[in-house]
Amino acid sequence: MATRVYTLSQVTQHKSKKDCWLVINGRVLNVTKFLEEHPGGEEVLIEAAGKDASKDFEVIGHSKAAQKLLLKYQVGVLEGYTVQDGDSKEVGYKEAKSNEMSAFLIKDDSTPNYAAVLEFFVPFLVAGSYFCYRCLTRTAQITI
Repeated sequence: MATRVYTLSQVTQHKSKKDCWLVINGRVLNVTKFLEEHPGGEEVLIEAAGKDASKDFEVIGHSKAAQKLLLKYQVGVLEGYTVQDGDSKEVGYKEAKSNEMSAFLIKDDSTPNYAAVLEFFVPFLVAGSYFCYRCLTRTAQITI
């Protein structure tokens, strides 16, 4: 097992298709050779490259075999973490963590605020314009 210690800024330098590193549970992984084999597609790994992908890895619910692959692609440990040997995913943080609660929020709404306003008012504007046109052309026909 590699015992080299990397900082997150060092890992962030490896975020291309030809050089893809990421962090899972304190383990620094070089997954460049695994990109084509990844069942979820290489795009998922490239999107997480250079970052701590621990939460994403846990949310998906990978199999034991996938968790054992972490050892195969591990090139080191993230600074501040100690990784235990074996197939366990146990990772301890050296510094004492505070007893604060934390939350992971996913916000899917990426549309800007003005787009919502436009989506609401544009149909009314089009309908109003149509009715005004119909009223104006109808009175023109009657007066002739």
